[in-house]
Order: sequence, then C-alpha cells, then structure tokens
Amino acid sequence: MSASQQSQTLSEKPVHDLTRDEAAQELERLAELLQKHDEAYHTKDAPIITDAEYDSLKYRNSELEQLFPDLIRPDSPSNRVGGELAEGFGKITHTVPMLSLDNAFSDEDVQEFLGRVRRFLRYDPLMGELAVTAEPKIDGLSLALRYEKGRLVHAVTRGDGTTGENVTANALTIEDIPKTLPSEAPEVVEVRGEVYMAHADFEALNARMEANGGKVFANPRNAAAGSLRQLNSEVTKSRPLKYFAYAWGDMSAMPADTQMEMVKTFETWGFRVNPLMTRCCSAEELLKVYHRIEEDRATLGYDIDGVVYKVDSLELQRRLGYISRSPRWAIAHKFPAEKAFTILREIEIQVGRTGALTPVAKLEPVTVGGVVVSNATLHNEDYIKGIGPKGEPIRSGKDIRVGDTVVIQRAGDVIPQVLDVDLDRRPSDSVPFEFPEYCPACGSQADRELNPKTGRPDAVRRCSGGLICPAQAVEKLKHFVSRNAFDIEGLGSKQVESFYQFDMDKGGIRTPSDIFTLRERDQQSLTKLRSRDGWGAVSARKLFDAIDERRQIDLNRFIFALGIRHVGEGNAKLLARAYGSWSTFYTAMKEAADQTSEAYRDLTNIDGIGETVAVALAQFFGEEHNRDELERLLEQVTPKDMPVEDTSGSPVAGKTLVFTGSLQRLSRDEAKSQAEALGAKVSGSVSKKTDMVIAGPGAGSKLKKAEELGVEVISEDDWFELIGAS
Repeated sequence: MSASQQSQTLSEKPVHDLTRDEAAQELERLAELLQKHDEAYHTKDAPIITDAEYDSLKYRNSELEQLFPDLIRPDSPSNRVGGELAEGFGKITHTVPMLSLDNAFSDEDVQEFLGRVRRFLRYDPLMGELAVTAEPKIDGLSLALRYEKGRLVHAVTRGDGTTGENVTANALTIEDIPKTLPSEAPEVVEVRGEVYMAHADFEALNARMEANGGKVFANPRNAAAGSLRQLNSEVTKSRPLKYFAYAWGDMSAMPADTQMEMVKTFETWGFRVNPLMTRCCSAEELLKVYHRIEEDRATLGYDIDGVVYKVDSLELQRRLGYISRSPRWAIAHKFPAEKAFTILREIEIQVGRTGALTPVAKLEPVTVGGVVVSNATLHNEDYIKGIGPKGEPIRSGKDIRVGDTVVIQRAGDVIPQVLDVDLDRRPSDSVPFEFPEYCPACGSQADRELNPKTGRPDAVRRCSGGLICPAQAVEKLKHFVSRNAFDIEGLGSKQVESFYQFDMDKGGIRTPSDIFTLRERDQQSLTKLRSRDGWGAVSARKLFDAIDERRQIDLNRFIFALGIRHVGEGNAKLLARAYGSWSTFYTAMKEAADQTSEAYRDLTNIDGIGETVAVALAQFFGEEHNRDELERLLEQVTPKDMPVEDTSGSPVAGKTLVFTGSLQRLSRDEAKSQAEALGAKVSGSVSKKTDMVIAGPGAGSKLKKAEELGVEVISEDDWFELIGAS
C-alpha cells in the first residue's frame, strides 16, 4: 500500500479505531494540511475549502489530541494563535462608548461649531480665550487599549461604538503599542487611537501579496483593518501596522486637565502622537492649520481625510457633554471630496425597504482615492433631469444620460455620486433617461407623493406594492439582520436573498419572525438546510446558534431593526431612552396611532423627535399587519429594558421637567443636559404629566399653563439649590 493510500485510509478511519502509531501519522497529516489552509485563508485571503470542511479537520485534530495527549505536536494547530477564534473574535463592551464625530465641510461650518459651543456654555469673551486643538484625522481603524496596573489587558476595535472586537493578541504585535506603562500612570488607563498603514508600507505589502498570488488591498485603510482582524496573530505581525494615540476612555485618574496635555502625557508613556497637533484660540487659527495640513497632505506618508477640532479644556468638555452619537465638544472638518472622470454605462433602478426607487449609475470602473469605483448614486428622478430639491436648475440644467462621460465624487466612506456631465463628449445617439412609473420588482404603480409643505411632488418615487413587493421585503429583512440591528452572524445580504427564494416548508424566510422559527421548521422539514449548496451540518448549526443568541436584544437596536421610515440609530436611541421598556413604548405607540391622542403629543414632545418621525411611527403602528408581525416576533424575541443610570440621591430622578424663559446662569441646552444626567426627563411642553417647571425671566405661555394645572414652578436659582450645584 502506498503512503498516499495509507493516508487516505487513515483520514476515513474513526478516531477511536486508530492505533497509537496511526494516530501519530494522522496528527502529522492534519498539522501540515491545516497549516496549508491557514495560509490560504489568513495570508492569501483565498480559501480553498469551505468553513465546514476546515472545522471538520480542526475537530478531528482536537479529538486525537484528547485521546493521545502525549502525541500533541509542537506545531499543533491547537497551539497556533487564532485557533480559539476560528468562529470570530470575542466581543468586549466598552466601559465608555466609542462615539463618532459630527462633520464640517466648510469654513462656515467651523464657525458655526464654535458658535454652538459658545452658546451652549454661555461663553463670554471676557472669560478669556476658548482654546481648541486641531490634529489630522487619520484614515485608519479605531482601537482602544486598556491598561491595568501598567499592563495591557485588552485591545478592542470600535465595533458599533458600544461593543467591539477583542484583538488583543494582534495589537501586541504592533511596535507602536507599548506593552506596559510607566509607574506614574494611573491604575486604569484606556488609550484610544488609530491603527493605520503608511503609503510606502502599503505599496510594499500589495507588491508582496501579488507576487505570492494573494489578494491585493484596495487602499491603506482596508489593508490596516484586514491585517488587524486576522485570526492568526502571526499574520498581523507580518503586516507593517502603526498606531497614533489621540484620545482616551476609562481612566481611574486624569494626569492632565487639557486635551493637549493629555496627548503629551501619552507621548511620555511611549505612544506615538501626531506632531501636527496644534492648540488654537480662534476660528481663523483653526482654518489656517486646516489649510496647511490640506496642502501638505500628499507629503505626510499616510492617509488622512480631514482635521479634527476638540475643545481643549477637559472641564468644558465635561460641561458640553454628548448628543446621541457624538460629543458636542469635537468635530471633524473633512477635506473636499476627490473626483474623477468615467463613462456611465447603465442606469439601474433599485427598490429599497421603504419602496423608494433609487437610480444607481453603473460606471466604467475608475480608481478614486485608491478605491476602484464602479457604482455611484444618482439620488432621484429630478437629479437625473438636472433639477434641484427646490425646483432650481443644477449642473446648468444638464441631464444625465447613459453613455455620458461624467464627473464622479467620493468623500471618505460616503457613497460616490455623479456630480457633472461633459456635454462635449456626449454620444450623438444618446437619449434622455425615462424614469420608470412602475416598480421594476413587482410591477406596482410607483408614485411621487405631494409634499404638503412645498406643494411639489416628493423627490423620491415609491412603489405602492407594499407587502406584495419582493424587493421591499428582502431589503427590510437585510435591514433587520444588519450590523446595528440584530447583527446575526452568518445571515448577511446574500443569505437573506437566498432564504427568501425558498418555500416556507423548505426553510424559507419572508418576515423577521420567520428567522427565529428556522431551526424548528428545519427539524420538521424533509429538506434540511445542511443539504443545500454551500451549507453543511456545521455551518447550519452555527447559523441556528447565532439566531438563538439574538433572542434577547437591546431595546434601541430592536426599534431600529423594525425599519420604520425616518427612525435611524439616533432616533431609536432617543425613543428607547424616553420610554425605557418595550411594553411602555409599544403601548404608547399604539395609542399614538391616533394623531389627536395625548400619547401622540407626548411623542412629539420628546426632544429630538419631530413631526416627521412622529407621523412615521403613528402610521407604522397604526397598520394592523405591522402589529400582527410584531406579535409573532415578540413570541420569539425579548427586547431588553434600557439600563437605568444610578441616580440615587438625585432629587429629580424620574421626574418630568420643563425649562422656560431666559435662563441666566446656563444655556437651555446645558440645563437639559444637566437635568438628564440627574435622571430627569426634559419635555418641550407643559402637561398634567409635568412634575416641575423651571422658569426664567420672560416665561410666557408655558408658565401660565403650569399655574393653571397646579404644576410646581421654581426659579433658576431654586433649581441650582435643589440639585446642590453652586
């Protein structure tokens, strides 16, 4: 018998039937084979077997090592870093959320940012300079490093801002990241910064990957992100990653009281910080730094996409606080978008989850800012015709046609857009584009609703098919399982499209509730998921387990997952905080379906929830078929109550307050932020549910209504005395 025949025989023989010598041979074969597949998957990004087949090999190796522990090899696949995370990285919840920044795109936006800060703080020029730092915005991957008693204990990516990926083993391979901190550092230190790749290192890496037959990266940011997220830390170690430190999260003590001094402290601890960071005292100085960095951008040797401004005083940062997704005390001033010329080959109409018909330009591929762009948005029907949102001409009234040479624009992660047309290159046989009046997915009438505010047709044409439109149904399902909603591992866009095509008795998915009955239906069906192309017993089990892991979900993510028009992540969080629990929210929304009800008025009184959002919520919960699907879904899923902050000892915890009149000692926004931090709810109008009104000079109708209803009214000075503030 040849060696290859013997190997084949051993690979088919049950583990428990192998002799000691056979087990040693099999362990040797598996070590070599798994090393080969690890290299193909992790290093070359080109796997040659399925995940199920790989898992089967790993499991066989593990069984053998358990039966013959004295035969475990020095090169055992079980000992390779990353093996434990074959199913993905572990997750760690950030002690302090990693929020994103609001953006500024013009000099006027920067002036407005500083104006908002001064208004919020009631900052008088006589109080002195309002110092703000300016630093390059690195185009990389955000990473938080937590040190305890001077030792690095974990490294976590931003993730969704609340929970990130545990990439500690990989972070330890980056030379710019200190493994320990000096003795004078606080007991708990969380340094935040950006992992990136320099231009020269990126070009060398791509050349090496191409020479080895591997997959090249589109740009340095993708290369950095892909390298940091390797399951095998040896791969990360082989990639030239760098790290700039510029912020912090959880700290047991603050070694400085300004942004600038904190970053300088990081430098003394051994971190690399950006040498271009500058302290400024006016908008003029900030813009001067911005334009200087913009001019020097090409010579920096690494990618940046703007300049970040931060109020320097940490005490003022504390007072300014946060809005739903970003700090009030910082903003990112983005560089102008990059542009390129290419040819428009086709205009494709895509149908979204709300029925919107969106035109997409299919382009001759072109590289813009290091990224190959082949698709771009055309916004809507009027945009193609050269008409702006107010009926005004755009692009001098030039329409966009198939065959045109167009200017496309790309800014950061924003979807590329067609900006202009070169009429000199327009083909002589081109014809104006006719926007469809019927849905390309279901054939239903597609209409433009009349906007009551402007008297003009809405910019977006929408399919009227609703539940019968497969495109809307599929897009709603994709949204439901998306990263910031239910985030079900193994159920992405392609899988959703596939499941939608199957009959229900064969494992199909039509509605969100169908997802959570999939395992049960699969067990009862003769057509098992594991028998489908691309699936196996292991991958099917993993999907079922991933679905079960999401049977409890944060309230804000659940609300967002419902795909209600105008209710994005920010509004979902506002609603979750305002109502606290699903039962309270659901009851209120069903009552708010009547737009003359008190529940609807309460909804519109939530700070940040306007009439547009309120109407969308009322319409959604007013539809019987939506409520029916929710009831089916709630039989499978439990939304978790919002965590209650510790406001023990607060005299206003749980109370509903209204601020009115001209406050003298703080701005209205700061008063609201202060009250919410103490556990109170702040409303925009007075009702019988109001517990207290804080009235300043000039208080009018709200004060009068409070007196009519017998609501307690106090002055601004009384407020400060009540909460024990000086």
